[in-house]
Amino acid sequence: MNGTVTAFDATAGLGTVTADDGDEFRFHCVEIADGTRSIDAGASVEFTLLAKLGMYEAAGLTTC
Repeated sequence: MNGTVTAFDATAGLGTVTADDGDEFRFHCVEIADGTRSIDAGASVEFTLLAKLGMYEAAGLTTC
């Protein structure tokens, strides 16, 4: 899937990505594929969905 990081809190390590179809998914910094544990809001990303605790989260985020 493709989308845009709409928010990221580096202190908490939590963020939100909005897919190109408008759906929003949360993610944790360990899901950033390059290992940096930080990503800028507004970054274009590719990601997959991971079923976790009855919901879907963004996983494997890579910048486009």
